[in-house]
Amino acid sequence: MSQATLPLRSPLVSRSLRTLLSLLAGLALLLGTPLAASAAAVAPPDTTVTWSVKPADTAQGRDRPNYAYDLLPGGTVGDALFVANRSPEPITLRVYAADGFLTEDGALDILAGGEESTELGSWISVETSDITLDSGASAEVPFTVAVPADASPGDYAAGIVASMLVTADTGTVTERRLGSRVHLRVQGDLAPAVTVDDVVVDYHGTANPAETGTATVGYTLTNTGNARLDPDVEVALGGPFGWARVSAADDAPELLPGSSLRRTVELAGVVPLVLLSADVTATSQVVSRTLAGAENSTLDPLVSRGSAATAAVPWTAVAILAVLALLVAWRIVAARRRSAAHSREIAAAVAAARAEADGERPQDATERESVTAGGVAVGDPVAASSDPEQDPRRSP
Repeated sequence: MSQATLPLRSPLVSRSLRTLLSLLAGLALLLGTPLAASAAAVAPPDTTVTWSVKPADTAQGRDRPNYAYDLLPGGTVGDALFVANRSPEPITLRVYAADGFLTEDGALDILAGGEESTELGSWISVETSDITLDSGASAEVPFTVAVPADASPGDYAAGIVASMLVTADTGTVTERRLGSRVHLRVQGDLAPAVTVDDVVVDYHGTANPAETGTATVGYTLTNTGNARLDPDVEVALGGPFGWARVSAADDAPELLPGSSLRRTVELAGVVPLVLLSADVTATSQVVSRTLAGAENSTLDPLVSRGSAATAAVPWTAVAILAVLALLVAWRIVAARRRSAAHSREIAAAVAAARAEADGERPQDATERESVTAGGVAVGDPVAASSDPEQDPRRSP
């Protein structure tokens, strides 16, 4: 009987399970589809605005990191800037050139778009100042460098950029720009020169007199010539006669003509020898021309020096020596005081003894005196005899 009932119940159970599973799958499908659609609807669109620039491949060169020219006064050269739009939307960019200058950390920057250039930036003419690029599009923007006939020989720096003005939610307008640097050497006599000035030394000691300290050496490096220079700076610090001398190298950046940089170097292992002297030596090489020849690379390096001195007193050691000196002085003074007190005690004892001796002698004489009778003192052994014959005071 039981075997007959099992086949009758199995199909019912299977159909019920399949129905339940189908209902669950359908419910999951109904619930999942709107959720996925909602997630896709709230995803923010990619609105990042990016672009890139680099020197275009022209007759002046290919795969160049920047622009470099060598021209006579009155000479001209044509080139181009490659600009690509990496944004998902079209963008409009402004292309312009401006004079270059060194920032405080030695990086090359250019004047802002609203500032007027007076040298190389003003000698560059851009063919198209505004360009619009679709997403993924690129273009070459031609420009011309025209050197004035009266331009002074030497090195000049500028930059050519593609920029965009961006307005923040607060209303602040900032200029985003990307560009490539431009170096120009106007042919003629080069007069490289560099100075090292305003050298200062600051010593930092430790509380442990057995440890060395550190020192900070600051100096100003100025390019007073007309050539771009690559300086190699060494800073040395030591005590009198060069004792315990330590040194460090400073990787200073290139110097444009007329530029000035303030540099700081940290030195460790400095022995405080009361007086420290710092010597700053800058060995500068003229940067070689990159396009037409390199005869200027044979110029001898320029060597410029500056120096300064500062006090480096080991105050902890001085304090210890001062304490020891005070202890020695105190012991000497205390010993002298004890000796003086002992001398006074001895003198007082001697004086007391003398005074006692001087006081006893009159008292003994008084005791020996007695009342005289008939002119002879009682108890006088000479006067004790009544025999005139035995009186020694009588004359024979």
